[in-house]
Amino acid sequence: MTLRLHTAILTAILGFSSAAGAQQANPLDVIPDKMPFNIPYGAPISLSRAQAAIAAATAEAEKHGWALNVAVVDSGANLVAFGRMDGAQLGSIAVSEHKARTAAKFRRPTKAFEEAIQKGNNYALTIDDVIGSRGGIPLVEDGKLIGAIGCSGGAGSQDEVACTAGAATKARIAR
Repeated sequence: MTLRLHTAILTAILGFSSAAGAQQANPLDVIPDKMPFNIPYGAPISLSRAQAAIAAATAEAEKHGWALNVAVVDSGANLVAFGRMDGAQLGSIAVSEHKARTAAKFRRPTKAFEEAIQKGNNYALTIDDVIGSRGGIPLVEDGKLIGAIGCSGGAGSQDEVACTAGAATKARIAR
């Protein structure tokens, strides 16, 4: 009986090890037909429009009782405006700016990097100036990137909700 038990265990181990050693396709080897996140850079967002986006983001945060830091950068990832709500944590000042800069430089929401890291695509951690936390959203007008907004101080999902409100408002701002 002991021989049968050892044989069964050995067979199970060999079966698991061969399945684990099987080659699986690497999703990073897929070559897209089009360039992802290929939004052309446009003219930089104005100060008044950046301030209006911050006002919309902070209004959304206030509705929920969240104290956030909100930064808006232009299409070159340069800080245009910043707002710190009363009681927002000091450590999130730089994080809000970093989220905005990442969204502008890489022309995508920072959530894309967060999702890549969560899927085990740790290469995203090696890219300069990336932050893998949601709450950074590009500001696009007429198909061109004019800047980005970054929020920090709450949970990533809270930061994202506030930034989405700020990003949506910029379309209604008079030029």
